[in-house]
Amino acid sequence: MRCKGKLEGNIGAYSLILRVLARREEWDRAEDLIRELCGSQGLQKSFQAFNTVIYACSKKGNVKLTSKWFQMMLELGVRPNVATIGMLMGLYQKNWSVDEAELVFSHMRKFGIVCESAYSAMITIYTRLRLFGKAEEVIELMKEDRVRMNLENWLVMLNAYSQQGKMEQAESVLISMEASGFAPNIIAYNTLITGYGKVSKMEAAQSLFHRFNDLGLKPDETTYRSMIEGWGRAGNYEETKRYYQELKRLGYKPNSSNLFTLINLQAKYGDNEGAVKTIEDMVNVGCQYPSILGIVLQAYEKVGKIDAVPYVLRGSFHNHIRSNQTSFSILVMAYIKHGMVDECLALLREKKWRDSAFESHLYHLLICSCKESGRVNDAVKIYNHTMECNDEINLHITSTMIDIYTVMGEFGEGEKLYSKLKSSGAVLDRIGYSIVVRMYMKAGSLEEACSVLEIMDEQKDIVPDVFMFRDMLRLYQKCGLHDKLQQLYYRIRKSGIHWDQEMYNCVINCCARALPLDELSRTFEEMIRCGFTPSTVTFNVLLDVYGKAKLFKKVNEVFLLARRHGVVDVISYNTVIAAYGHNRDFANMSTAIRNMQFDGFTVSLEAYNSMLDAYGKDKQMEKFRSILTRMKKATGKTDHYTYNIMINIYGEQGWIDEVADVLRELKESGLGPDLCSYNTLIKAYGIGGMVEEAVGLVKEMRLTGITPDKVTYTNLVTALRRNDEFLEAIKWSLWMKQMGI
Repeated sequence: MRCKGKLEGNIGAYSLILRVLARREEWDRAEDLIRELCGSQGLQKSFQAFNTVIYACSKKGNVKLTSKWFQMMLELGVRPNVATIGMLMGLYQKNWSVDEAELVFSHMRKFGIVCESAYSAMITIYTRLRLFGKAEEVIELMKEDRVRMNLENWLVMLNAYSQQGKMEQAESVLISMEASGFAPNIIAYNTLITGYGKVSKMEAAQSLFHRFNDLGLKPDETTYRSMIEGWGRAGNYEETKRYYQELKRLGYKPNSSNLFTLINLQAKYGDNEGAVKTIEDMVNVGCQYPSILGIVLQAYEKVGKIDAVPYVLRGSFHNHIRSNQTSFSILVMAYIKHGMVDECLALLREKKWRDSAFESHLYHLLICSCKESGRVNDAVKIYNHTMECNDEINLHITSTMIDIYTVMGEFGEGEKLYSKLKSSGAVLDRIGYSIVVRMYMKAGSLEEACSVLEIMDEQKDIVPDVFMFRDMLRLYQKCGLHDKLQQLYYRIRKSGIHWDQEMYNCVINCCARALPLDELSRTFEEMIRCGFTPSTVTFNVLLDVYGKAKLFKKVNEVFLLARRHGVVDVISYNTVIAAYGHNRDFANMSTAIRNMQFDGFTVSLEAYNSMLDAYGKDKQMEKFRSILTRMKKATGKTDHYTYNIMINIYGEQGWIDEVADVLRELKESGLGPDLCSYNTLIKAYGIGGMVEEAVGLVKEMRLTGITPDKVTYTNLVTALRRNDEFLEAIKWSLWMKQMGI
């Protein structure tokens, strides 16, 4: 056409070519042609070419490309016409493209173009997006621009007010619409009924419904649907049911919202038979079974009547549930969620589908759900059912059950399951080992827990996570395995795991007495640098370790830091006082006591014991008696540690009468001597030359059920030697050697 000169000055020819290019979606060539057209001398710039491509793109629903053509139109100075605006706004309304619609709408007003459908589209978009304020602004602009409103304009205005529940304005719009010559319109009246329903003005909606005949209108499907929704929102089940039945009688179909409204009311008012029929209607209108089940469960959960669900899921629906994995799993999980384990088990026994992997996963979910909600007995029932159906060992289910038996304190049952796992040849994973270790730790079987860790370490593919590492640290600490703790500490350092606040606290608490002091200090300083706050226990452990190492500068630094964080407690003060007491630093010990009282703490029995021990060992007996008097007056009580300190101090002084008085007081208090008391008494009797009484104490210990330890026999041998009973001492020493003590 270009060769024959037919394009020159021929806008129609350009439009024809553009239509062809648009059908082929050759947009680059179309753009070149439009630019050629707009650049032609003597050819007036026209919107027709742009309308051709905009029309093609809008039919395809291509918002992005359509917007591009409009932008190009503006760039080339081409003025759009009403058709341009109408096509663009229609497309944007269909796709709810609010930003693009606002741009076109603003340019329309700048060009002075009046496109009635553009106003309708803008109001509709804003109403749908619940931007009601903006929708009302457009309504005002429509009046300001003197738009000659068509039926669509009136209807979108009416809908904008009705959706907000502004019924006075909506009624005014309807009156103005009819005054403008428009006949009563079923869409308008349905919109008004919907608005009344939203604000629960159902008497007004009912009155309007009854006026339909007078207005020459016949209620349609939408009318009944709106009445159902309105009465449902008002909570009137009888009226909702009446309109629903009338809807069906007239051959109309309820929508999903109607069915949802009805089933919610039936659940609320306990109409189980009605619910059965509604569920049948849901199936008939094509709702998917899983969706129906979700709606039913939600409705009955909302009103706390989930126990009624088994009675409404009957007939074909029940058969579907038994045969469909998805629906089946939804229902049994709902039963377990609400503690309906018997109903869950009944359904499990009726299962028709076969999928062993899915079934195992489902049983595991059910058991975990019971565990998380604290219904461990229900979990046991589910597990027992799985064993009835299939005695094959499942690692995940069995591990979870071991954890549950641990929570229940049924360690024997948990150990049986662990034995089954081992005998089945199943290889535990990291979580499984972690659960078994925790079981043995809670049962107090620390050696077994350590043996499980040894088995785990043999599996090179298992790398402990942060939780497992913390369990290992706590276990080795309880067992006093300092070498293991040190090895584990360096292993954790090399593992590359992320250290959080809890990890730092755990490492310091467990490894403080196993690590070199420099390494311990480095870890603590690193924790502070990372911005973590040590726990009270962590601070107290550090105070104890530094105090026993006589690093009192460190003690002071840690204590001040603990005070700054506000985590100092009575134990913190007790630890500091004990540290100064052991070092016979009486000035700092007294200062710590004063600070303890200044911070609002009462001087504790433990603090008094530390002072007694310090002054007694320093042979400041007057101060010792003074502290003892103050302690009895302040606390009114003593403990084993107090009595043992007194026996030890009086024994060291050779004051046997005072030792006897303390022993009598100890027995009269109801506490009675403990292992430490006996050991201290044997030592005191040795110093006091009462060898026979010392030997008699060993016999007394056995009679009272207290097993003598190495310290007992060592003190006895020392007492015998001190009093020249060498032959007897040798006998006891040989006996100790034979017994391996």
